[in-house]
Amino acid sequence: MNEKMIVFDMDGTFVNLYGVNNWLPMLQAKETTPYEIAEPLYDMVEFNKCLNNLKSKGYKIAVVSWCAKNSTREYDNRIRKAKREWLKKYNVPVDEIHIVKFGTPKSHMIKENAILVDDEEPNRKAWLRGRTIDANKNILKELAYIA
Repeated sequence: MNEKMIVFDMDGTFVNLYGVNNWLPMLQAKETTPYEIAEPLYDMVEFNKCLNNLKSKGYKIAVVSWCAKNSTREYDNRIRKAKREWLKKYNVPVDEIHIVKFGTPKSHMIKENAILVDDEEPNRKAWLRGRTIDANKNILKELAYIA
């Protein structure tokens, strides 16, 4: 299977959303603050260097991330903006960004074979486009094997 794309989840994969104090009550109150203030899970210079190395080898980098559970269209739009700004703030070298309604199968957003990097086991099990990397492990080590 020729996979020339790597698809990243954001929250819990390379963004420490779950490390933000009171992240869940804030999301339930339709606040975007957790998405704005979440710290990276990795040294972003090292992370971006890894992604740029993969890009130099012909890989495209995509993000497929969900909006909040039980959201509204208006709140989803604010989440999309906050997540895009987070990626820009940390200079993440992405080719495609898909920030979609909670629960959307991530395989529906990507049409070619690709490697999914995600912290959620159900998302990895549902991935139909190729192999997966468990983001509960050090993804930089896993990605180094590809590059």
